[in-house]
Amino acid sequence: MEKYIKTPLTDEVIQSLSAGDYVYVTGTIYSARDAAHKRMYEATLKGEEVPFPIKDSLVYYLGPTPEKEGQVIGSAGPTTSSRMDKYTPLLMEKGLKGMIGKGKRSKEVIEAVVKNKGIYFAAVGGAGALLSKKIKSSKVIAYDDLGTEAIRELYVENFPVIVVIDCAGNNLYDIAVNEFLNSQK
Repeated sequence: MEKYIKTPLTDEVIQSLSAGDYVYVTGTIYSARDAAHKRMYEATLKGEEVPFPIKDSLVYYLGPTPEKEGQVIGSAGPTTSSRMDKYTPLLMEKGLKGMIGKGKRSKEVIEAVVKNKGIYFAAVGGAGALLSKKIKSSKVIAYDDLGTEAIRELYVENFPVIVVIDCAGNNLYDIAVNEFLNSQK
């Protein structure tokens, strides 16, 4: 099913989404990769705030290429999500509602998604140049010393993603494998 949503994410919106839904996101999202996640995790352990309003936010696992003249951002494809798995449960406890990346998530992340009524989306890997056209503004807001891994505030319009893990813990990757195996019987 195709759905259009806006950020910040609400419980009502998240509960309306199911594994396999095609979703178009409009609003403010934040980019963060490995190094930024490590810093946010360490800050959280010390009782410090993360450098953006984490409650009900959506983080895109992204390290864009440098923009060319006239571009808002360079190629903006997703990073492998499992690299952030160590940090995700704690950040979700602090209010993070959703993530955009690619690939499978750990059992601990899936449990955190269910416990915190969150959501995990996938963006199409290898389509970074096309995805960047859906990003209308981009500004570094923290950790600029990390270069492309700095945290960015992004404004996106109809950014295409697919629900991989919904708030009930349904996992599109498992569903697809089971459907395939059942079709082979």
